[in-house]
Amino acid sequence: MYGKKVKFRALFIFLILISLVLTIFLVVKSLEENVVYFKSPTDIKNLNEIKNAQKIRVGGMVKKNSIKINDKEIFFVITDFKNELLVNFNGSVPNLFEEGKGVVAEGFLKDKSFLNADKILAKHDENYMPPEVSEAMKNN
Repeated sequence: MYGKKVKFRALFIFLILISLVLTIFLVVKSLEENVVYFKSPTDIKNLNEIKNAQKIRVGGMVKKNSIKINDKEIFFVITDFKNELLVNFNGSVPNLFEEGKGVVAEGFLKDKSFLNADKILAKHDENYMPPEVSEAMKNN
């Protein structure tokens, strides 16, 4: 019914489509492993289930009078003015890290009120706030 040319073109188009779908799948799968989701303390309080193996970013403001420094550990509270989250961080914090300023902490949740942070990101100047933090603050 169909000639050899038509069958060859159909096979060629089919193989290209399969290759494209496979490539997109592999790219999405590899990106999925490296994605770190941003949450506010209120979002964390509302979680149904805590995944200990999943890295998470928590953003908000450093609560006034909450920074406690022990040897190489720093404890502080991130707040979105509705809920709070205690953060533990080992290492040196950025120069712009201070109370009352915006911060994003990246790490692993122990429970809904405690985060072991691997990385602390502080804002650049007094007018800058990460877009995710400002959006979360508006929503709350």
